[in-house]
Amino acid sequence: MGAKVLPHRRRFSVATVLLLATSIFVLTHNTAFFAHVTEVYPLNIHYAPFILSLALVLGTSTYLVLAVLCVGRATKPILTVLLLLSAAASYYMNRYGVVIDHEMVRNVALTDSREVRDVVHWGLVLHLILLGVVPAVVLMLLPVERTSFLTETVSKLKFVLGALALTAFAVVPISDTYFSFLREHKILRYYANPTGWLYATFKFLKQSARSPNEAVAPLGEEARVHPSDVDRELIIVVVGETARADHFSLNGYERQTNPKLQAENVLSFTNVSSCGTSTAVSVPCMFSNLGRAGYSQSKGANTENVLDVLQHAGISVLWRDNNSDSKGVAERVPFEDFRSPQRNPICDVECRDEGMLAGLDNYIEQIPEGDIVIVLHAMGNHGPAYFKRYPAAFEQFTPACKSAELDTCSPEEIRNAYDNAILYTDHFLSEVIRFLKPYSSRFETAMLYLSDHGESLGEAGVFLHGMPYFIAPDAQTHVAAIVWFGSSFEIDTAGLRSQIANPYSHDNLFHSLLGLLEIEDPVYDKGKDIFAGHYTEEDE
Repeated sequence: MGAKVLPHRRRFSVATVLLLATSIFVLTHNTAFFAHVTEVYPLNIHYAPFILSLALVLGTSTYLVLAVLCVGRATKPILTVLLLLSAAASYYMNRYGVVIDHEMVRNVALTDSREVRDVVHWGLVLHLILLGVVPAVVLMLLPVERTSFLTETVSKLKFVLGALALTAFAVVPISDTYFSFLREHKILRYYANPTGWLYATFKFLKQSARSPNEAVAPLGEEARVHPSDVDRELIIVVVGETARADHFSLNGYERQTNPKLQAENVLSFTNVSSCGTSTAVSVPCMFSNLGRAGYSQSKGANTENVLDVLQHAGISVLWRDNNSDSKGVAERVPFEDFRSPQRNPICDVECRDEGMLAGLDNYIEQIPEGDIVIVLHAMGNHGPAYFKRYPAAFEQFTPACKSAELDTCSPEEIRNAYDNAILYTDHFLSEVIRFLKPYSSRFETAMLYLSDHGESLGEAGVFLHGMPYFIAPDAQTHVAAIVWFGSSFEIDTAGLRSQIANPYSHDNLFHSLLGLLEIEDPVYDKGKDIFAGHYTEEDE
């Protein structure tokens, strides 16, 4: 009896595997893309051909990208990585309305382990398994034929040419709709998955490419304190986190979120815009002299900032951080990390912002002469786990959302948790003021508080921050800005109060700091100094 012949197992070409992968991406990873498209172009008889053709365009562009990235035996591992990353991208786009541009990629790249814990949860894990792991396993189990690079390329090219021809056939008859789509709804391209985030990643890497030997351009090397300034200044700059101006009762918010600050003689500037919608952009931008219009990551990284200018002028500078880090701002000044109990004495579920005041009196006493500027980078309202941003004693607004999965909470619960964190910021800033008051007999004391960006709390289905600036809602760019001056500071606070509703921005911080400290240097622009014209005669 002859041996039984086993049936030949069919093997698939790389080009065919990529076609299957493309189908998975388009059909399962682009719900956010098509949801936003159908908001603009409703799924009806009139727009159905356009939406179907758009799916074909998305598939063709995805296949082109995969054809370039996936070659030979590397195809399956690369597809696995892309599926997992695209599944994660689709989760955050679906759940939080996140837009993934190059600045969002920068945010992810700079995220520390503590921030990761706040945004990784079981909902994400399940999503990754269903949309990432399962399709990756299916593709991994497919037998792939081994061919030469040339044969594989020709096979891919056939698919590409066929897809392009079919796409052209579908697009040309409705080209007018496409012209409108490309002209008026550019933002929708950010939701295309994986092509959107792949392009954003490429742009981020291109902007971040920098020679390790590239020198940082000096700024204000000849800066000096005005000779007539014989009084010492002690200024604490608090860099806030995710604090939107419209949730401060100082600015007219109906809830009492600033009871302690309202008892102080503070100035709350009500019309201040941020430089960016993320910490990675706003923090280095606000300390630079480039302004939002001239700022870029490469320019900011390659140019000294206002803290460098202050040091050139002989002023003592210290940066204390209870957030991720200084985003490069404090690379050339003393830096202290307060994110662990080893240094921060006030920690429970996490280390608190007010702990950054510990031992600060000793630091000041060690500097017998000259001005002092201290920067405190607060954790503030960093989301989505707002409930972690305040001690239990500050849970005044209830019920508060106790989850980082914001779509599982009601709008009121999210608002309550966020406002409780603002209430704790109010306490922290009042503690900064209380710390400064005893020094008013020896220094001209001041506190400047400026949030890095705002936050979306679910309005229009958008959460968190990081939207491209040109489409970002006011909630992400309208930030809290508060100033307090000690009794000995020679400045006309009554006059300043008359301009608190004037439009200002992060662009003003650089020059306002130089003005307060009476720094003489060509980099100082009096026109951008918020306090110019209000320094009293003794100071001028």
